Amino acid sequence: MRRNFRDLSSPEVLGLAISLEEEDARILAEFARRLRSDFPKAATDIDGMREEEEGHRHRLIEMFKARYGDEIPLVRRQDVRGFVRRDALAGLRGNDVGQIRQRVALMELETARFYDRALVKTSDAEVRKLLGDLATEERRHEERSAQLRPEQLPAGEREEEARTSRRLFLLQVVQPGLAGLMDGSVSTLAPLFASAFATHDSMDAFKVGVAASVGAGISMGFAEALSDDGSLTGRGRPLLRGVICGFMTLLGGLGHALPYLIPDFWTATVIATVIVLVELFAIAWIRNRYMDTPFLQASFQVVVGGVLVFLTGIWIGSA
Repeated sequence: MRRNFRDLSSPEVLGLAISLEEEDARILAEFARRLRSDFPKAATDIDGMREEEEGHRHRLIEMFKARYGDEIPLVRRQDVRGFVRRDALAGLRGNDVGQIRQRVALMELETARFYDRALVKTSDAEVRKLLGDLATEERRHEERSAQLRPEQLPAGEREEEARTSRRLFLLQVVQPGLAGLMDGSVSTLAPLFASAFATHDSMDAFKVGVAASVGAGISMGFAEALSDDGSLTGRGRPLLRGVICGFMTLLGGLGHALPYLIPDFWTATVIATVIVLVELFAIAWIRNRYMDTPFLQASFQVVVGGVLVFLTGIWIGSA
């Protein structure tokens, strides 16, 4: 059963503070671990804060032993109503340095507020002095965390973090998404248009297009997720990559299948053809924007390949 903060005794308040500092230190250690390979400077800063949190915990334990003995009551934040809560680490987007910096600043601010409230729970002068000192130090941590925001870093560090973030975004999002979009947009062309020109029935073509898109999405999603676990390549979590790749594959295929919901065959075909051209040039633009491929070169490679598949489907369907 959860208790109200005002009902805690002075020893329990100190036990709660010890528990909080221990948990914060472990969270900071996890943040630093996630950032170490790609953002070593930020990881070092957070390591320094973690060491200071460990120092706070030791000072609290020494004070507790001096005042109340060796048996520290087990009081955790989840045991107390309205106490400082920590968002689940699973909510973090991998090693997003900006999100981690914000999370650290919030943690320190919340902890400082806790110490302000804890001051009123004891009349012991030494304990009050310690809690007041820790509240001040936590506020300094919060200010220090705010100064670690990317816009307040030296220009060289900001540029390095921006380059690293862009590289990770390319590896973990753009590449699997682009691979899926290319596969969905190109590989489904032949079965869709072969079915369309074989039957001249919009609904039959739509069903084939949807089936091809869903099948390709499942296949590409599993292939991407199982390609590697990201531990060596830095490509991030395989499940996320698989979902991105599978969804973009599905989207690429459905783009030119949906027009066949239009009953008139030739109207649907003209619209689907226009959408195919838009998809191919969109792929070329993405390759130019994120992969630094010259636009004309990317357009030639993608459009020529897509048109060949498109014509192959029409040829087979009309045979």
